[in-house]
Amino acid sequence: MRAIVLERPGQPLVEAEVADPEPGRGELLARVIACGVCRTDLHIVDAELAEPKLPLILGHQVVAEVVGSGPEAERFAPGDRVGIPWLGWACGECRYCISGRENLCPRAIFTGYTRDGGYAELIAADERFCLPLPADAGTEAAPLLCAGMIGYRALRMCGEAERLGLYGFGASAHLICQVAAHQGRRVFAIGRTADPDRIAFARGLGAEWAGTADQLPEQLDAAIIFAPAGELVPVALRALAPGGSVVCAGIHMSDIPSFPYADLWGERQIRSVANLTRADGEEFLPVARQASVRAETTVFGLGEADHALAELRGSRVRGAAVLRP
Repeated sequence: MRAIVLERPGQPLVEAEVADPEPGRGELLARVIACGVCRTDLHIVDAELAEPKLPLILGHQVVAEVVGSGPEAERFAPGDRVGIPWLGWACGECRYCISGRENLCPRAIFTGYTRDGGYAELIAADERFCLPLPADAGTEAAPLLCAGMIGYRALRMCGEAERLGLYGFGASAHLICQVAAHQGRRVFAIGRTADPDRIAFARGLGAEWAGTADQLPEQLDAAIIFAPAGELVPVALRALAPGGSVVCAGIHMSDIPSFPYADLWGERQIRSVANLTRADGEEFLPVARQASVRAETTVFGLGEADHALAELRGSRVRGAAVLRP
């Protein structure tokens, strides 16, 4: 099959012909229809996440059609449409798994990081960790499988916050803005610049206000930081009303600078989101349908993976980037 391979972090991806994956016990084999390009992929390529499987096929927002299965795999049939997310396997036995926190399993395996992912024509995956998708699911469904699910997990951590700030209006924020607005929350989209196009984009997806952090018109009850910029944490803390929360939604973030205790005092808190669980997907996908969430996508061919990552790195992607083999 054709695949895009990371041979070593810091080097360009390589297009190659590789052997078709062989589904193991309890695994399915699927034809990739679309695969989202995530900032986590950038962190792997840039060596900001340690110890990836090498060589590696990136990609963990995979919409695929089942074409075969390994022994004892009975959950899906050929022709079924599935979503293959970041969490590819968890042990089911540790204290985290048995308490509903499989996202923290110390033995977890991750799609497109510690096992091959969806920058390819075919993919094998543990069927227990795949999500059933509608028969017509395609490009627009790919960003829901990480950007949407991680964003929704972060949104849940905000509790009942009415005034919600979203720092960094990319793939996750543009989806969660729609969910939050559907829930009746007041959404404030906060970017690095007051770009008129981005302001109009955010407002069109349900944001009450959009602009830069220094223009924020009132205090927030909660803030989600999607940008991997640690310097935003003190900024967001200062924007919170007492009792508010800052949720850091990225898997990697630059160092957080020091800040005075007064910025945290008043029962403000800082939380992080780590990975996702199957339950996140099972809960989020119906919510996304109810809220009529629309994923704005920029589509690239499989051979354009490096270009897609460069566009993402330069914040030039409107919504989410998606590869189609």
